[in-house]
Amino acid sequence: MKHVIERLLHSTRQSTPGQAEFYQAVEEVLVSLEPLLASEPKYLHNNVLERLVIPERQIIFRVVWMDDSGKIQTNIGYRVQFNSAIGPYKGGLRFHPSVNLGIVKFLGFEQIFKNALTGLQIGGGKGG
Repeated sequence: MKHVIERLLHSTRQSTPGQAEFYQAVEEVLVSLEPLLASEPKYLHNNVLERLVIPERQIIFRVVWMDDSGKIQTNIGYRVQFNSAIGPYKGGLRFHPSVNLGIVKFLGFEQIFKNALTGLQIGGGKGG
């Protein structure tokens, strides 16, 4: 069981360089799932963990706007959408200068579990 988690963690780290926040969230969730996976191996079939960890969609876009002094500003925006298996994506926006793709992926990944706990049929997403 541990080797499956270690392999997925290694793959996630390799495919998401510079996204420490996202990697840390994935690691915490996968390690906490180890006892469940040991007792319920059916969750290892059909790449359930990989489908959970890899976003269905990542959108990166620019936002051009004029500040109060009339100067044109350009910012990068992100929208990451995870796991729509039980319904459409739901998740908020984070507006802060520190926002980057790794943070938005981390927040979207967490949103999967928050939304699952509501009992509503919605997936997880986040933007910033």
